[in-house]
Amino acid sequence: MKFSRFAQKLANWTGRPVTFAIAFGLILAWGISGPLFHFSDTWQLVINTSTTIVTFLMVFLIQNTQNRDTDQLHIKVDELLRATRRAHNALLGLDDLDEKQLHALRERYQHLGELAENKGADKQTRDNDP
Repeated sequence: MKFSRFAQKLANWTGRPVTFAIAFGLILAWGISGPLFHFSDTWQLVINTSTTIVTFLMVFLIQNTQNRDTDQLHIKVDELLRATRRAHNALLGLDDLDEKQLHALRERYQHLGELAENKGADKQTRDNDP
């Protein structure tokens, strides 16, 4: 099984309410077992080590899932831009812009949105598109 497929299935499973309930139950069982183990260092080490390992691995799992979801979203939006007659195909290359260029473009579209809101004329905003 590919890692991305495994990561997707595991991310889906960890995001379910039953998984939270299981995790909560484990923490509760650990807390209740404290007196049985005399609140020893080993007892504390069990929860510290296990939660650290799970957290460390989940960071990579979540990042992988987020990267894939972002890529899929970009592809879908790019297709919508490409398929829309009046859309600007120049927007398909946003991934190559640096932060300063993205900021300038964002400000431009905010300005166009304000124009459309104030004037209510689609033609005015279309004529001023980048």
